[in-house]
Amino acid sequence: MQRIDHPLLSNSLGSHRSLSSFHYGTPGHGPKVYIQASLHAEELPGMLVAHHLRALLDAADTAGQILGEITLVPVANPIGLAQRVDHKPMGRFELASSENFNRHYPDLAKAVLPNVQRQMGPDPAANVATVRRAMGDYLRQWQPETELQSLRRSLLTLAHDADYVIDLHCDCEGVLHFYTEEPCWPQLAPLAHLLKARAVLLAKNSGGGPFDECLSGAWWQLAEALQAAGLSAPLPQGCNSTTVELRGEADVTHACAQEDAQAVWAFLQHIQALGCAQPPVIPAALCPATPLAGSETLRTPVPGVVVYIADVGQRLHMGDLVAEVIDPIANTTHRVVAGVDGVLYARVRDRYALSGAEIGKIAGTTPFRTGDLLGA
Repeated sequence: MQRIDHPLLSNSLGSHRSLSSFHYGTPGHGPKVYIQASLHAEELPGMLVAHHLRALLDAADTAGQILGEITLVPVANPIGLAQRVDHKPMGRFELASSENFNRHYPDLAKAVLPNVQRQMGPDPAANVATVRRAMGDYLRQWQPETELQSLRRSLLTLAHDADYVIDLHCDCEGVLHFYTEEPCWPQLAPLAHLLKARAVLLAKNSGGGPFDECLSGAWWQLAEALQAAGLSAPLPQGCNSTTVELRGEADVTHACAQEDAQAVWAFLQHIQALGCAQPPVIPAALCPATPLAGSETLRTPVPGVVVYIADVGQRLHMGDLVAEVIDPIANTTHRVVAGVDGVLYARVRDRYALSGAEIGKIAGTTPFRTGDLLGA
C-alpha cells in the first residue's frame, strides 16, 4: 500500500489542506476501482466503511490477493469537514462559494472529444486507452483558481482512469439506496444486490454535474458523439460509477459499516480486483431498479412541526399518509400523502419545515419528471 498526500490550493495566507489517497495493487494490472467517502462532508457513514475496508485491503495486500488496482480516499472533502457554523457541520456546500461539493464537475466528453475523435480506431481497448490519456492530459492542464477547484481536480485525477467508481454518501434519514446511470447498471447491479439496496434509482444524465456522472457520463456521451459524427469506432463504457447512499446521517455504527465493507469487498472479488478461492454469491435483489425521473419529492405547502407517520423503507400506495405538519398557533394539521406507489427511501432529519420544504422521497416506477433530477 502507498499513501499519497495531495496538497490543495491554499485559499488564505497561513492555511493549507491536503487530500490523502491510499493505493493498492499495481497500476495497469487488472481492473481499477476508485472508492471515496464523504464528499458531502457531514455524511459520515462512508468514512467508517472506508476505515473497515482499509483493514481488509491491508490484509489482502499482505497476503498478495490484490489482483487489480484499488484507490481508496476515506476523506474526500477536507474543506467541508472543517466547516462549522454555530457548532453545526456545514459539509454539503462550500461556504466561500455556496457551491455544492458534489456538483459542477467539468464536462469531460466535451473537453476531450476534439482530441480523441481523430484517433479512434477499430480496437475497443485501444480507444478506451486513448480517451483515458486525453482525460489525464486535460486534468493536468487544468489550472485551478480556488481551493474547491483544486479539490475537484485532485479527485478527478485519481479517478478518471478507473473502471469502477464507488462514491459513498448517505441521506438525512433513509434506507440504503443506490444511484447510477443506465449504461452502468448491468455492471453495477451485483454491488447493489450485495449492499442489500432497498431502492435503485437510474438515470441518464440526472443534471447538475455530480462527481460520479462526470466520470461515467463522459463515455456514453463520447460514444453518441462519435456515432453522430458518422464514426463507427467502438467505444465501450470505460467507467461504471455509482453514488451509494449508506442509510442516514446517524447510522454510523460498526455493525452497518462492517456489513457494507464486506459487501464492497465481495464486489471487488466479483470483478476480480481481489483474488478469492470461490467467487462470491450474488444475492437476489431486494427491490427493482426504478427511474430517478419516477422518484417523487414530497413537499409541504405549509410551515409547521413535521410528524412522520410512515417509516423509511415502508412501501406506500398513492394516497397513503406520509407525514402531518402541525401549526400549533392556528391549531391545524396538514396531511402530506404519497403521490406515487413505491418505497419511502429517504426523509429529512429536521422536524420543523418552512413552507415548500422537502420532507421525503418515494421511488416510483413511472417517469414523470424532466430537467435536473437531483436536489440542491
